Amino acid sequence: MTSTTSTSTDPRTNAFTSTVFPLDIMDVPGGTETILRGGRHLFPLLPEAFAGIRRIGVIGWGPQGRAQAQNLRDSLAGTDIRVAVGLRPGSVSAADARAHGFTEAAGTLGDWLAVTAESDLVILLIADAALVAHHREIFAALKPGATIGLSHGFLLGHLRETGGEFPVGHGVIAVCPKGMGDSVRRLYEQGAEINGAGINSSFAVHADPDGHATDRALAWSVALGSPYTFRTTLDSEYLSDIVGERAILLGAVHGIVESLYGRFRLAGDDAVTAYERSCENITGPIARTISREGLRAVREGLDAAGRDVFDRVYTATYGPAREVVAEIYDEVADGTELRSVILAEQRLGARPMSRIGGSPMWAAGDEVRARRARRAPSADPFTAGVFIATMTAQIDEFAERGHPWSEIVNESVIEAVDSLLPYMHARDVAYMVDNCSRTARLGARRWGPRFQAAYEQIAFPGAAAPTDPALIEAFTAHPMHDALAAAAELRPSVDISVA
Repeated sequence: MTSTTSTSTDPRTNAFTSTVFPLDIMDVPGGTETILRGGRHLFPLLPEAFAGIRRIGVIGWGPQGRAQAQNLRDSLAGTDIRVAVGLRPGSVSAADARAHGFTEAAGTLGDWLAVTAESDLVILLIADAALVAHHREIFAALKPGATIGLSHGFLLGHLRETGGEFPVGHGVIAVCPKGMGDSVRRLYEQGAEINGAGINSSFAVHADPDGHATDRALAWSVALGSPYTFRTTLDSEYLSDIVGERAILLGAVHGIVESLYGRFRLAGDDAVTAYERSCENITGPIARTISREGLRAVREGLDAAGRDVFDRVYTATYGPAREVVAEIYDEVADGTELRSVILAEQRLGARPMSRIGGSPMWAAGDEVRARRARRAPSADPFTAGVFIATMTAQIDEFAERGHPWSEIVNESVIEAVDSLLPYMHARDVAYMVDNCSRTARLGARRWGPRFQAAYEQIAFPGAAAPTDPALIEAFTAHPMHDALAAAAELRPSVDISVA
């Protein structure tokens, strides 16, 4: 990896320039990508990079709003840039924002439209459906020339569906952490002891009327504590993020563990053993191995018999999983999934969403977690074959659709094993699905059962057939391994604390 302060802007190389930050060139399959390596040593550059920004308004206090507001405030301490939180009238989140140091008296907590009107950078972190419902009010309140900040491309999808546009004369940027809000904050706090600890982020520049958008987006990402930042577009981020939530990050994980638990129970395992071989195995030894050593290491760590099981299961799972991922991608790309979220928001205003944690398997979780100190299970080859085949299917779908490699490995692998799966390990998969964002929760509930059916009806029966050597060769020689290894060079030597 080499350093540079000037690069081309050829989108085929995913390159960009910065007048403030030193950039690195990362080798990826088929070429290179420009990235920014983060760290607290870059904090003194933030005022210069935030040129023209004296007040940042964070609108919303959900998991991302809470984390980003605190990280930005702490990173900008000692500068003349202030961070304020804007909430809707009567918001139940106001007390928690005050408890975390944002107050009306200090001018750092206020009405969302008032904070919008007073801010030079307005970061919109309210729920997707709420943003769809209220974006016109927010746009109308913007001060002239203010920059709009997003951490998700959902609003762009809605504007295109309805013929709307972002307001002319305003910069539009995005910084999208590749992890849940709690991870963004916890790893930032750990970064006080280990420089660079944090959650990777992508950034996008959608509109740049004054020429400062890229440096402002990079400054935002650095201030969040991102170990490295890579370039994308709002379109690409929206597609990969929404598809990923419904596939390997949440929906597919739920489908995998439910189907595996049922299979192991039918084969004679007791409830605790079946839970340990399914949920515990994915969130524990499989996730840790991928995080530290990569995908191939899971297969390579098995004995000959286990590798044979892995290969047969991988062969049987890859095709059905790829079909579901492709279907999800198509429905996200054509707006079907976006419309389903908006319709659900209207429906759920009158009736609460039921929780998924009521199936029998989740009752075994407490006992499994209690006996971890006495027992450290190794990777189950059947479970590993299902999980890694599904992860690879998502990677291949993203690659075929033209996503850059940084985005592919972050949305398909790193976000899973370094952010979401550790939380699932500490609690369980059902807890995560029932407590994530409304958009992600809806997607996981819709597509988890589709994956479950594909595994139970196609993959598991097919696992008795011989291995397809071509599929295994494609896996072992896959370019994703090189891309993940390049990204892993930038990973701080710290695992997220979720206690």
